[in-house]
Amino acid sequence: MLEKIDLCKSLKKNEAKEILSELEIRLAALQREAIALKIPIVILFEGWSASGKGRLINRLINSLDPRYFSVYSILKPTEEEFFRPFLCRFWIKTPAKGRMAIFDRSWYGRVLADRVNQNVTPEQWKAAYQEINSFERQLSNDGAIIIKFFLHISKKVQKKRFQHLEKNKATAWRVTEDDWEKHRNYEKFLHVTEEMLSKTETGNAPWAIIEANDFRFAMVKMFQESINILQNKIEKVKAQKEQHAANNMMSEPISVISTSALEQIDLSIQVEKEDYYVKLKKYQARIRDLEHQVYQSRVPVVIVYEGWDAAGKGGNIKRLTRKMDPRGYEVIPVAAPNELEIRHHYLWRFWQEMPKAGHIAIFDRSWYGRVMVERVEGFCSEAEWRRAYHEINEMEEQLAHFDTVVVKLWLHISKEEQLRRFEERKNNPNKNWKITDDDWRNREKWDAYLEAVNEMLYRTSTPYAPWTIIESNDKLHARLKALKTVIFAIEEKLHPQNAERTP
Repeated sequence: MLEKIDLCKSLKKNEAKEILSELEIRLAALQREAIALKIPIVILFEGWSASGKGRLINRLINSLDPRYFSVYSILKPTEEEFFRPFLCRFWIKTPAKGRMAIFDRSWYGRVLADRVNQNVTPEQWKAAYQEINSFERQLSNDGAIIIKFFLHISKKVQKKRFQHLEKNKATAWRVTEDDWEKHRNYEKFLHVTEEMLSKTETGNAPWAIIEANDFRFAMVKMFQESINILQNKIEKVKAQKEQHAANNMMSEPISVISTSALEQIDLSIQVEKEDYYVKLKKYQARIRDLEHQVYQSRVPVVIVYEGWDAAGKGGNIKRLTRKMDPRGYEVIPVAAPNELEIRHHYLWRFWQEMPKAGHIAIFDRSWYGRVMVERVEGFCSEAEWRRAYHEINEMEEQLAHFDTVVVKLWLHISKEEQLRRFEERKNNPNKNWKITDDDWRNREKWDAYLEAVNEMLYRTSTPYAPWTIIESNDKLHARLKALKTVIFAIEEKLHPQNAERTP
């Protein structure tokens, strides 16, 4: 691809100036439209060292309203970033609706410099292609516009620019030995770049190659490409808004899951109190020891608690953490998204909370709200919650690629047991704060929630992140089974040859 690019293209100064004055006005107008339509925009610049990324970004933002964009210069990951999945630091920088994020280099470092410099294993950079494509697809499906530029210059021009920078004391620092090493390996980087472009060229996020030997030509093409992509996307968004009501009327019927995992559950299981306290003490001591081993081994752990209202999630979490070191874990209570969170992709707020290697994150409710509460209550469209199953599986697979232990617990109780607990909370002055009007309202939709939960369990229980259903009519049994499940999952990661289901 790159070898066939004509790098001799150029523009005269007066010609470029005349064209750019009009293009800058058009781009500024499109930015205002995107803000009004609440469209998030991601623009990333990749390319050779000394290809002019900084100059182009500067010229681009000079035509934009600075209140609505952020520029990120991506360097090597910090220690904090290194101990999280590699896309995590980019997820948290994705723009809110109506804003723009501009990246000077990006997530593609994983399959370019990191690959060539052998900072990552072949398994890691190969997996990164799939993760990058899913990341960009998820953003695009959520309404984001993604513009990807690769600035291409010849080896000869790169050498000339390096030498020019080195002649000036004020700019000599910008050329490092690493830059010269990449220059000497230009052909190797060219091959790797060709592969990257072909594997990440998608309909959601196509690449625009900028011939950057001539800076004026590169500027004009950058503006033209940006305007064309923004204009096309904005027109599509307007058309979709006009057809939104009609599309809702013509939506496909909800799929029916023929088997119900929850119907198979025996909710009569009980544990004697004496047996409970003996095992509880044993399991809590084991969890404490495993927490220390998790830290020493730099293994991240994600524990997800979902379940019916009044199923006992809070009490269950309390028993799990009672003997743990609070410096090694965090409990993240998940409520309805706030105004800022609503303006982002729904997974954005959860990527903010993912634990770094060696730490444990315990989610009291989670991203599964998308396919339960938001589905049943109509807070998202059918297309959105249908799409979420695949998006959630992809996110959890990325966690697994980072060697994260993912434990997902569904606390299941009967409809009759829920009513009993609701009445107990209502009549107990020390517990009535736990019962809300929303709880009673959700109970009225038990059958709709049951259907949603069954489909969720069916579509998102995977080998790398399986669901465990916890029989919770008896709280003592539920607490022990949850502890056993967490213990086994961690032991299986740390000591796979010795891991056994705790009796």
